[in-house]
Order: sequence, then C-alpha cells, then structure tokens
Amino acid sequence: MKKLIALLLSLFFLLSTALPAGMAEERPLKIVTTIFPIYDWVRQIIGEQDADVTMLMDSGVDLHNFQPTAQDILTIAQCDLFIYVGGESDEWTEDVLKTAQNESMTAINLLDVLGDDVKEEEIVEGMEAEEEEGEEEEAESDEHVWLSLRNAEKLVKVIAETLAEIDAEKAEPYRVNAESYIEKLRALDAQYAETVDAAAYKTILFGDRFPFRYLADDYGLTYYAAFAGCSAETEASFQTILFLAQKVDELGLPAVLTIENPKTRIAETVVNATQNKNQKILSLNSMQGVTAQEVKDGAAYLSLMESNLIVLRDALN
Repeated sequence: MKKLIALLLSLFFLLSTALPAGMAEERPLKIVTTIFPIYDWVRQIIGEQDADVTMLMDSGVDLHNFQPTAQDILTIAQCDLFIYVGGESDEWTEDVLKTAQNESMTAINLLDVLGDDVKEEEIVEGMEAEEEEGEEEEAESDEHVWLSLRNAEKLVKVIAETLAEIDAEKAEPYRVNAESYIEKLRALDAQYAETVDAAAYKTILFGDRFPFRYLADDYGLTYYAAFAGCSAETEASFQTILFLAQKVDELGLPAVLTIENPKTRIAETVVNATQNKNQKILSLNSMQGVTAQEVKDGAAYLSLMESNLIVLRDALN
C-alpha cells in the first residue's frame, strides 16, 4: 500500500507541475471527507459558497471495512482539506498523508480534535469478546464520535474555523452557517435529554454491534449488546444470547435494538429466548454506510439523528 501511494502521488505531482502557472488556483475549494456525517457537516458549513466536496465512503461500506482505491488516493492528493475520523480503521490515511507532497493541504483528524473526550471501546458484561484465550487485547479508541450531538458541535466549530483560515474571503459565511447549524444540534440534544429524563426505562439492549456508546453516555443510559461497536464478529454464542434474553426479562425491556440494514437473526433469537417473546425489534442508524444514492435522496445528519430519537423514545417506553 505504501509503495502504491508513493507511486500514485509522485505521478500526480509530476503531471501537476507541467500545468500552466496559476491554473491550480482556478478552481473551487476541494474538500475530501471519509464518512457521511463529516460530509454533511461540511455541506452545512459551506452553504451556498462554491466548493467541491467529496465523500469517499459512499457505496455502503463502513469505515471498518473500507480500502481506498487509486482514485481515492489521488482525490485526497489534490484536495485543500481532508477530514477523517482517525483511529485504527483509518490507519491507511497515515501513509497517504506522509507521502503527500501537497504542502498546502490541511488535514483534520476527528479523534485528535476531541482529545480527552475520546472514549476507549469497552467490553461490557455479557458481550462477545474478540480476543483469543490467554491474549490481552490492547485498548482501542471508540471511533463512532459522530453519534454524540455534543461531539458534533465541537467538531463543526473546528471544521468551520479551519475553512475560515483556508478560505479567508468566505470566513464570515462559514462561521455564520456553523453557528446556525450548532443551534440546531443543541436543540436536538435538548430533545434527547428530555426524552431520556421522561423515559420509563434507562437501558438499551442491542442484539448487534454497539456503536452508540457516546450517545448512551451523553444521556446516562446503560447498555448491553452482543458485540462492541468495532467488532467484526457476526455470530453470538449461546451464553451471549442467553445473557441478553435474561436482561430483557429482568429489566422488562420492551425492545431489542439493531443498527441500520441489520441481519436481525441475533435480535430475533434474543427475543425468542425471553419469557414473553413479544419485544419489538427496532433499528438505530449509526450512519456508517450511508450511500451516494441516499445523499442524493436527501439524507442529512440532523434528520437521521431525529429519526434515531423517535426510535429511542419507542425503545425506552
């Protein structure tokens, strides 16, 4: 991968130096993002200003399984601003950024921005662990930082200020748009807090991966799940199924949750292992696999988080 990146970037910059002087400036600002939430935040900040914004992960593949193509690498090489999550799933970006010869490119790593607010992924009671017997698993950062509206506010501020520095002539519109968007994030955050405060239950249970730790911690929710958020596991053991089913019975939970586009077999098995076998199976959208077509059809970070609030309200009452 390192050799491929070096070769592609060398070729690109060889070609770019052959262009007429000043030609590179005769274009809109080029911004490249990895996942959908970042892409949508940038769109909200840019507003009506002219910019070329690219979302790399637009085919439904989430960040844990994404591998950049040669075209992706060249797209990053040509951009003015590259924004990515960081963490273990984005290790490939290190080679791209180290090899890049575009001295004017700015990069934003979301985990670096959040610093001490980044949480370690945890294995809670009853959850399948991926480590082999006798091995110690190194702590891994929970990369799903965008699923906290409070994190989103901090990240939008930094992205807006970075854009204002890169494109100073449009700094004021960027800041105004960001502040307007942050007000909407805060309003939705207040709705989440009110919903949880008024809820009959304070626990959510997933028959699936659990990428919602930041959201759960924001509002004081307890959670149980089959797998951690970054887990590659797809099969749950009998012990995990039984534990989750017993938790549903013990707490009287009305729903078992999954993430978007789920294979609900594990959740269905959990429900069938409960005493009443009548719990709803509901889905929260983690926005890890939003496609270009969904964007074209109007998908937006705020609307998806609003939809998640409706599902959460149902799951907690």
